Amino acid sequence: MNWSRSALAVVMLFQSALVLAQVPRTPAVPGARVYIIEPRDGATIKGPVKVVMGLAGMGVAPAGADFPETGHHHILVDVDKAPAADAPIPVDDNHRHFGKGQTEAVLELPPGRHTLQLLLGDRNHIPHNPPVMSQRITITVEK
Repeated sequence: MNWSRSALAVVMLFQSALVLAQVPRTPAVPGARVYIIEPRDGATIKGPVKVVMGLAGMGVAPAGADFPETGHHHILVDVDKAPAADAPIPVDDNHRHFGKGQTEAVLELPPGRHTLQLLLGDRNHIPHNPPVMSQRITITVEK
C-alpha cells in the first residue's frame, strides 16, 4: 500500500511538472523595473528589517490574478544565483513570496551581512520574460 501511494505521488508530481512546463512565460512590459525603496544599500539596521518594494512600468496584483501587465513581489535573501526563469520561484527562507500583492514586508534576519533583491513573479510565481529583477543590495543587521 505504501509503495502504491508513493508511486501515485511520483506520477502526480511528474504530471504537475509537465503542466507547468507547458505554461508560457508572461511577457514583461519593456522598461519595467522593480527596486528596493527601503532599506538603502549599505545600511546598518537593528532588526527586524522593513523592506519597501517599488515597481515601475507594471502593476502589482495577487498571485493567481489574471490581469495583464502585472505581477507580485518576491524578495531573494542571500541568493547569489537567480532562480530558473521558466519555473515557479522556490518557496523557502531565501525566496520570500508576497502573493497577496504586498509592497512592504518585515523580515526577521539574523545578525550579520545580508543581500536583498526583488524578483517579480507572474500569476503562477514564474519570472516574466525577460525577468523583472532589481539590483542586489547589501545590508548589515545588528543585534
